[in-house]
Amino acid sequence: MDYIAGMASLNDLKLKDLRYLVALADTRHFGRAAQQCFVSQPTLSAQVKKLEAYLGVKLVERRPRRVTLTEAGLEVVVRARRILQDSQEIVSLARHEHEPLSGRLRVALIPTIGPYLLPQVAPKIRRALPRLQLLLYEYRTAPLLEKLRQGEIDLGILALPVDTHGLQVRELFEEPFTVAVPATHRLARVTKVKPADLSGESVLLLEDGHCLRDQALEVCSRSDVREQGDFRATSLETLRQMVAAGLGITLLPEMAARSPYGNPRTLAIRPFARPVPTRRIGAVWRKSSTRASAIEAVCEVIRS
Repeated sequence: MDYIAGMASLNDLKLKDLRYLVALADTRHFGRAAQQCFVSQPTLSAQVKKLEAYLGVKLVERRPRRVTLTEAGLEVVVRARRILQDSQEIVSLARHEHEPLSGRLRVALIPTIGPYLLPQVAPKIRRALPRLQLLLYEYRTAPLLEKLRQGEIDLGILALPVDTHGLQVRELFEEPFTVAVPATHRLARVTKVKPADLSGESVLLLEDGHCLRDQALEVCSRSDVREQGDFRATSLETLRQMVAAGLGITLLPEMAARSPYGNPRTLAIRPFARPVPTRRIGAVWRKSSTRASAIEAVCEVIRS
């Protein structure tokens, strides 16, 4: 009877209770979860306790400085995320049924694309889609895909290929790689660089976690190039400055080579000879997304 009564009480579940639990799972702290949900800490704590009472199972282990979810709590959070995402999709579908190219669209770009692509396309998107408001974020590839699948963003712009399970993918363009060398380097005197020209060079690369690092390593594998092991950059701009200081050479995507930040006089950018190594830039979004029309419209502007 207690089990049946417990199941019946599921009717009392509210989306906000699930939202509180998910925030607690993300932050592992009652205070920070309450801040994230714009409620007081006692309110959030009380609602989580009510949720546990409704389900008849302990979801959270309360510790002095840290919160741990029980095994049941972790399972509930997985399903709660799905429910919250579906509910958001329902609201979004209703809101944008009559005006699909209006409202907010949450777009995330990886750090090796965002600072260079946005100055080129943001004004064009604003002119072409004046009723669409872009909310822009920057994440590396792995967290971007995770947030996309969890419904925290609507569209991701990144380098392909990626794990596309459950996602819609559209290739936007191919971007050539260039070689960045100190202005006094021997390669600064050539018009176009062949992979064999890189043999024996020490190449500066990004740190682990950047997909561009793997792509650069693949290009370097075509010649006898070694990575400078005592330094890994956190950004392309750091790489640019290290090369300008004469500490090595690197590969830059063409957009970064034409950076709005400009190149110092001590840096030379040279294109590759054919066949030019490239990376593929694409858009990814959930197949279930209700913002497909807006996403496709944004993709068209970027492609153009």
